[in-house]
Amino acid sequence: MIKLFNTLSKKIEEFSPIHADSMQVGLYACGPTVYDYTHIGHLRKYVMDDVLVRVLRNASYEVKHVQNITDVGHLVSDDDEGEDKMEKGARKYGKTAWELAQQFENYFFYSMDKMNVLRPTLSCRATEHIQSQLDLVLDLEKKGFTYIIEKDGVYFDTSKLEKYGELSGHDPRFAPREARIEEIEGKRNPSDFALWKFEKAGENRQMVWPSPWHPRSFPGWHVECSAMSIEHLGPQIDIHTGGIDHIAVHHANEIAQSETYTEKKPFVKYWVHHNFLRVDGEKMSKSLNNFYTIDDIIKKGFSPEALRLLFLNSHYRSEQNFTFASLEASQNAWQKLLQIYFALKKSPRDFSDEQDDENEISQKFTNDFLTAVENDLNTSEALAVLWQMLKNTSLTNSQKYRLLLDFDRILGLGLIATKESNLLLKPNQELQVSDLPEKLQKLFAEREEARLDKDYAKADQIRLEFAKAGYQLVDLNGSVIIKTQPQN
Repeated sequence: MIKLFNTLSKKIEEFSPIHADSMQVGLYACGPTVYDYTHIGHLRKYVMDDVLVRVLRNASYEVKHVQNITDVGHLVSDDDEGEDKMEKGARKYGKTAWELAQQFENYFFYSMDKMNVLRPTLSCRATEHIQSQLDLVLDLEKKGFTYIIEKDGVYFDTSKLEKYGELSGHDPRFAPREARIEEIEGKRNPSDFALWKFEKAGENRQMVWPSPWHPRSFPGWHVECSAMSIEHLGPQIDIHTGGIDHIAVHHANEIAQSETYTEKKPFVKYWVHHNFLRVDGEKMSKSLNNFYTIDDIIKKGFSPEALRLLFLNSHYRSEQNFTFASLEASQNAWQKLLQIYFALKKSPRDFSDEQDDENEISQKFTNDFLTAVENDLNTSEALAVLWQMLKNTSLTNSQKYRLLLDFDRILGLGLIATKESNLLLKPNQELQVSDLPEKLQKLFAEREEARLDKDYAKADQIRLEFAKAGYQLVDLNGSVIIKTQPQN
């Protein structure tokens, strides 16, 4: 039985879909705002979303995983103030907002692929669902839940709701005056939020659409998640994931507008929220020089799988502190796991053992592993079971190999797709030509021909291609030494 901590109820609950007789699960994940590079804090959240999807599918649920791409409407402040992050990012990088969105959407999925995160069933962009968002706001207006602040936007009136803020456990409408943020002029209640925003005089935004209220306008950030999840998953969702920073504002607003629009409760049955990743005990920030992308991790000589393993060693609801010392330990554990895996893969296997599902010890490890991951995604306990299994002397190599692959289908480390020659490499390690990927072997042969022909320009160009792939070519005494890149 899968159990999840539900932010709405503040307790761990047994999972069952909204439609109890169905094996279909609708899961909506708050996706990236594509105004800058995906960093390791993002990676942790989506790795754990990935584990959740894998656990559900392993339990025979048919998961429709919808994830949005926020490419418009996310202001730098959650309080409906400030500049749109996309417009700000476009100015920073000297691109159009549309070019920026495509660049960083591509980088997001590149990062997810490196981390073995399964692609969502559907990835949907806010800019491709403008009409759905507009229809939702028009419906809320018709029902009397909105008001207009001149030269600003259309706002949701939270005073019209019986409850608001239930997800966070407090209603901000009744917070003490000193605890409230500075209010936008014209707001009726501090907790009211923008559904649709108007371009301000002289703003000259790149992303605008006509609306009944203003010829140049755009959706607010919150409305996109409601509109797209309802369009693609229906009026009620089984599971909604996001960061803990979304609980009090973004997700509270999603609930308010969605349940008002659909007239159905609950909008979401299980809310799953991820805690923060800190770096060396501090919040990640470019100004602190502790902002890392997956490329930064790779350039320092670490594998993405080691980073994923590091994330799996901490519970998703606990704050995790990233250090390169902890990543080094995780890299060593990953190398050890690979060595065991390849040794098991090469060893003679008794196929009758592989099919022996009734083996008592083997079944116990399977049950212990599933109990761990199905208990609110306790991946650290699941990893402990994995290591215990590998050390067990009563299991045959065949049984260990099968169990290891079974466990990895949920952990997502990608063992079965790894190549020994690539993934056992260490910085400054010398290699043979046969250790190289096939493409580079051919390129190496071309370079040897170029050297014999004294075409040194071509030889140097091929050397650069090797450097881009993470290898060094050292010409020494007429021969060539192939090495991996040194660790920075």
